[in-house]
Amino acid sequence: MSEPRDTRDFCPRCGDSVPERTEPLPGEPRERDRVLCDACYFEDFELVDAPDRVEVTVCSHCGAVHRGNRWVDVGARDYTDVAVDEVSEALAVHLKAEDIRWGVEPEQVDRNTIRMHCTFSGVVRDTHVEESVVVPVKISRGTCDRCGRISGGSYAAEVQIRGRERVPDPAEQSRAVEIAESLVAEREADGDRESFVTEVTDQPEGKTVKLSTNKLGKAVATQITEELGGSYSEAPTLVTEDGDGNEVYRVTFAVRLPKFRPGDVIDPDDGDGPVLVRSVRGNLKGVRMASGEPYEARFEEGETPDAEKVGEADDAVETTVVAVEDENAVQVLDPETYEAVTVARPPGVGEDAETVDAVKTDVGLYVVPEKRREDAADDANDAPDADGG
Repeated sequence: MSEPRDTRDFCPRCGDSVPERTEPLPGEPRERDRVLCDACYFEDFELVDAPDRVEVTVCSHCGAVHRGNRWVDVGARDYTDVAVDEVSEALAVHLKAEDIRWGVEPEQVDRNTIRMHCTFSGVVRDTHVEESVVVPVKISRGTCDRCGRISGGSYAAEVQIRGRERVPDPAEQSRAVEIAESLVAEREADGDRESFVTEVTDQPEGKTVKLSTNKLGKAVATQITEELGGSYSEAPTLVTEDGDGNEVYRVTFAVRLPKFRPGDVIDPDDGDGPVLVRSVRGNLKGVRMASGEPYEARFEEGETPDAEKVGEADDAVETTVVAVEDENAVQVLDPETYEAVTVARPPGVGEDAETVDAVKTDVGLYVVPEKRREDAADDANDAPDADGG
């Protein structure tokens, strides 16, 4: 392969001598302006190609920016950030420039106009060059498709938060809504603009969450029951046909939370005394109040064994220990009558115990096993593992 050779020529525009330049190798493109001297070359040189004006449409509800034929969530703090991003996309720097540096100084002209003062520098033909441009950015406001659907009340699924033979308590209802909002936020973070909560309504029986897609509704119902227990059913309703003649269904996901909750005291009426409920995922699990022995409902009973709620561990109050009679019994003061009564002594009540937490149920007074009570609270607050366990 032959070595590139140095040549000297004269500028066709001004006639000055052009410095020696290395000829391109065979097959390489030849730059049209390479025959010009530096003075003539820089007369027409533009470091930056900038538009006369940039127009940006921003959703007035969520701040999404309209680009091309779609809306894009940009996560900007304010419209100045949007203007900087849009101008950056619109500017083009000369391909021959090296070591490019640039800065921008926004000037807020009015509520809808930001003037961007941009300064660029670079190296071209071993010469340092600088250029400044001013690009006005016009901000207009609109409503993106997503926010339009939300404001129009559009939804494809609704998740009804209900309880089996009871109304879900406020904490359960709030957690169910948090689950829906969290799943939507995760999808938004992944760029999914089709997932949103349209509305949350309060009904006497519990909350109802309206969601944008059936797939999202199913995911919300699934996670609620995995975390809070219970089950759900699906009821599709034909609402319309799309432009291609396909049937469009709206699906109602009826979530039924379990009859009992962690922390409830129930009586299975099996002769072994009441049970402090620890978990309602799958089949109900708990601990016997009198003996501290574990309890688990039969598989066929699931989360709702044949039992009655007789109290709640949250109603327990601190009461004085009068005497520890033996390994099975302890004498305490009744928290209501202040009479000394003998009750079952569960594990964890030491010989030197001065006070215990006791709950008065419909079937008698019971000491709450301290460790078991903490476990029940933890189980009520813990979310399921990634595998749904």
